[in-house]
Amino acid sequence: MNTDFINLTAENLADEHICCIIRSKKSHPGIDAKRRWLSDRLNEGYVFRKLNAKATVFIEYAPLETAWVPVVGENYYYLYCLWVLGSDKGKGYGKSLMEYCLADAREKGRSGICMLGAKKQKSWLSDQSFVKKYGFEVVDTTDSGYELLALSFDGTTPTFGKNAKKQSIESKELTIYYDMQCPYIYQNIQRIKQYCEKNHVPVSFIQVDTLQKAKELPCVFNNWAVFYKGDFVTVNLLDIPYLERILRK
Repeated sequence: MNTDFINLTAENLADEHICCIIRSKKSHPGIDAKRRWLSDRLNEGYVFRKLNAKATVFIEYAPLETAWVPVVGENYYYLYCLWVLGSDKGKGYGKSLMEYCLADAREKGRSGICMLGAKKQKSWLSDQSFVKKYGFEVVDTTDSGYELLALSFDGTTPTFGKNAKKQSIESKELTIYYDMQCPYIYQNIQRIKQYCEKNHVPVSFIQVDTLQKAKELPCVFNNWAVFYKGDFVTVNLLDIPYLERILRK
């Protein structure tokens, strides 16, 4: 097991690869957008820690107070993403990353760590069965089956904001809220735009570009949220078959 990990900083951000899209050094709009997004978050206590190798092995978390999610609580960390993919799975990297986050939280005097989950595991959310091994428990839920998982050190617990449980908007057309935290978002938007233009499907994209907008969202959110016919549908990014299933409803 390679134990060489590094954290992204303002000094190395431009040169280090973003783990979830590993490409050549050729410019990629999604990666460029994520770097810009990260450059503003790093001085807010955001942590991006990764294996120092060409691999998809990383964790991202931030103080809940500055995390771009409609979750409220005091003195928590919010875990955005914990990924270990491919041949690196099963080597203890996930454990190493989680233990780093736990140690960091305790060292900083945090009250605990929380993350978005669901009754049925979603493909774009971190593995909740894994974090439950560390004592994470469900502390809040929504009617759509999403859950807030938390590991509390002091007995306090965070909650979804009241607005996050609304799960409805006035517009009936396909509506997508997004920020640029995930490098896959740019290409997903382009794919959906092309499909909707070709098939004459009205669609609105609403960029969540401030912390306040993120905290006031009418649904759960990790960096992406889809509404259709006024109702919240999913936080999953959409491939075309999934989009077509939504539109048939």
